[in-house]
Amino acid sequence: MNSLRSTLLRFRNLFHNSQLDRELHDELSSYLQFHIDDNLHSGMSPTEARRQALLSLGGLEQTKLRVRDQQILPWLDTLRRDAIFGHRQLVKNKIATLAAILSLALAIGACTSAFRLIDALLLRPLPISHPERLYSLGRLGTDFDGKPADFDGWAYPDFQLMRDAARGQATLIAISYTQRVDLTYKSDQDMEKANLQYVSGSMFAAFGLQPSLGRLLTPDDDTIPGAHPVAVISHDYWTGRFAQDPKVLGKSFRIGNDLFQIVGVSQSPFTGTEPGTMTDIFIPTMMHPSAVRKDSTWHRTLAIVPPGVAIEPLRSKLDSITRAFETERSKSWVNESPEEIAQQLKFTLHFNSASSGTSGFQQDNRSSLLALGVLVLLVLLIACANVANLMVAQTSSRAREMALRISIGAGRRHLLQLVLVESAILALLSSATGAIFAWWSAPFVVRMINPSDNPVRLALPADWHVLLFGVSLTVAITCLFGVIPALRASAVQPASALKGGTDGAKDPHSRRRLMYALIAAQVAFCCLVLFVGGLFVATFQHLSNQPTGFSTDRLLVLDIVSHDPVSPVTWLQLADQLRSVPGVERVSVANRALLDHWSNNNSVSVNGSAPSSTLGYFLHVSPGWLETMKIPLLHGRDFLPADTTPGAAIVNQTFAKAFFNGENPVGKSFDELFPYGERAHYQIVGVVRDARYRDIRENTLPTAYLPFLSAEAKPWWSADGATFLVRTTTAHPLALASTLRQAVPQAHPEFRVSRIRTQLEINQSQAIRERFLATLASFFSLVALLLAAVGLYGVLHYSVLQRRREIAIRLAVGAQAPSIARLVTLPIFATVATGAAAGVLAGLLSSRFLTELFYQVRPTDASMLLLPALAMAASAVVAAVPATVRAIRTDPAIILRSE
Repeated sequence: MNSLRSTLLRFRNLFHNSQLDRELHDELSSYLQFHIDDNLHSGMSPTEARRQALLSLGGLEQTKLRVRDQQILPWLDTLRRDAIFGHRQLVKNKIATLAAILSLALAIGACTSAFRLIDALLLRPLPISHPERLYSLGRLGTDFDGKPADFDGWAYPDFQLMRDAARGQATLIAISYTQRVDLTYKSDQDMEKANLQYVSGSMFAAFGLQPSLGRLLTPDDDTIPGAHPVAVISHDYWTGRFAQDPKVLGKSFRIGNDLFQIVGVSQSPFTGTEPGTMTDIFIPTMMHPSAVRKDSTWHRTLAIVPPGVAIEPLRSKLDSITRAFETERSKSWVNESPEEIAQQLKFTLHFNSASSGTSGFQQDNRSSLLALGVLVLLVLLIACANVANLMVAQTSSRAREMALRISIGAGRRHLLQLVLVESAILALLSSATGAIFAWWSAPFVVRMINPSDNPVRLALPADWHVLLFGVSLTVAITCLFGVIPALRASAVQPASALKGGTDGAKDPHSRRRLMYALIAAQVAFCCLVLFVGGLFVATFQHLSNQPTGFSTDRLLVLDIVSHDPVSPVTWLQLADQLRSVPGVERVSVANRALLDHWSNNNSVSVNGSAPSSTLGYFLHVSPGWLETMKIPLLHGRDFLPADTTPGAAIVNQTFAKAFFNGENPVGKSFDELFPYGERAHYQIVGVVRDARYRDIRENTLPTAYLPFLSAEAKPWWSADGATFLVRTTTAHPLALASTLRQAVPQAHPEFRVSRIRTQLEINQSQAIRERFLATLASFFSLVALLLAAVGLYGVLHYSVLQRRREIAIRLAVGAQAPSIARLVTLPIFATVATGAAAGVLAGLLSSRFLTELFYQVRPTDASMLLLPALAMAASAVVAAVPATVRAIRTDPAIILRSE
């Protein structure tokens, strides 16, 4: 206890130095005066009395230092003094310090921001009990195009078989893909959107979650299809939508014709299992309309595997069950070719760790976020090399100071500590500034990868994960840019420095070589960033400039839903009424929009032949849709009002090539074959130019456009909703959005606009990831180039200062400006060339790991290779101009006289 009290008192004295010094001075002065008075009473002269008193005390100042060291923590006091001195040194060089802090802060902030995103999406465990035991079941195989595929969708009857077989070894949970649904707590005019998941009734208990209010779902809620229309809402949704109102229990909402009652609120902070999406509402899986269908894969399957259970035997058991299920189901696929059936039965079940959840957003952005992390790390290394060069130059100018410290007894360890403390202060100031940048930039980056109609939501708390990363990063960068200058400073040679040597080093050229080595590293990292950034920018440009085959000019896309199923005729009547709205030029109807990541495909048979191995893709459209989309008609005619499905069809050029050998197919016929034996017969009445159907990255698909009207009263593609394509007369189509929202229910009260977008927005959503990478890569490329240029300028400036005597002598003996310019710039240009070559080579090697992020871009293209080198060359020339001018304008008389 006394030892702790003594330590705390000594720690307190560190921050009361003046008071401690005054107390020591007063106490020792009193003690000295007492001895002087005692000696005077003994008959000594005043001079002798003082001398004897000082001898007995052992020296006033020496005694004060010994006593002071006993009342403080000496090592901590030395550290405090070094921190004060380091702060003064940084303040003394304000411009250089500010430049170092800003460059490091930008790099640190970017690194921290990237870590926050990667942590939130890929690393942070789900807030459940034992997330490390959670796995996601998927199937590996090849898709219809022969490309590797990893599919995680399951049919619920298949899940039930696996769940029963795994009982005792693992707990299997069905969780649907998150759906953004329209729901209402009041009338149809008060519709709102929410994120919904269908989940197994056992999910909450298996995850170890407790209710915040009411109760959670149980297995009893999930036994009979459609029997338990209950719902649990997330704590986040309860807070945002209901302000934590406890009266939410018992409240009902409607989705379509289904009425659900809220029975509980889940525990915070659990918001589902899909990183990037926060689920608002959880509903039992048995309430899903496809719960008993064997041909609908609408949910993921998660497995909680207890410790001690081997994964491989469990995987093998479940694989055999799902393979038997698919084999039995395939017996009814009468319109599938044997090759297609065999291909689908080759899929193999596998387990993936799902401790941090699983989502399509996570899978789509995993590679891009990792690439972003590498880019910001390279920028950080450039900044650290830049600041290290600055610190080397500053310690070189302080060689005499270091030599004097050694001469009066300072150890090299203390010199090392002195420079490292200064570096730590610089790192702390940069980290504090960078934290502010990271706090702002992480949500900003999330908004960049946000689909406009389905916003991404990530939990980005500044918790111990981020704090630990920030502290580790601060320590790491202190070592990266501080250790080398500290070692150089502690290696100073006192004799050489005090006699007038340039820096007191054993080898006067070693410091210059070190600075050039750091510059070469900077240039290599910068060229690597420029090279990869150029590939990302080129990818985005190529993807954005891909021809789609239709026009997005002034085109609105309205998704309209109906409370009750309606016939296609009713939708076409609504289109007629919307054409009279002021500002509307054309209106057409389809079952979906082009490039909406949706497809409807089946096998095709021509002249009664066997099912084709090539799939046909289908879209139901109204007469005039081709003209609204501005897709040119090449042969034949458009649909007539009397055309129905099945019946007439219009095909694109790729369809004609795939199934009719490129011949004009007008007047010929084909059958659309459905998996369970049904077929629909069509006669081709027209051929149109190719247009992109589902994804702008894939080749044009063989597409057949079918009539929106049907012989059935309420066909599947138009029973409860349709997509309206509205071409406006105004250049800003969204200006008409509110008018159309009001016009639809006025025309038909049972109709409501669920979503309004422009076709341009839909097209641009295809390249969200590429735009994100191109924008950030361009930004960090500019930052890297700027940092490299500043580093080059700093080294050239230092080089001219160190060689001013040599330059003066050369000028005095008649050297001309070109020779002086070569003397100054050739070494740095050689360094830049070496670094650029290393950076481009590293870029070529690293590009092999990023091929999935590129589109129609080859890293070996001459433009991709030359761009980084030319940018660095231009940067080196700009950075060399001031130093070269200064060297040429050196006055030999002034320099040599001072020497």
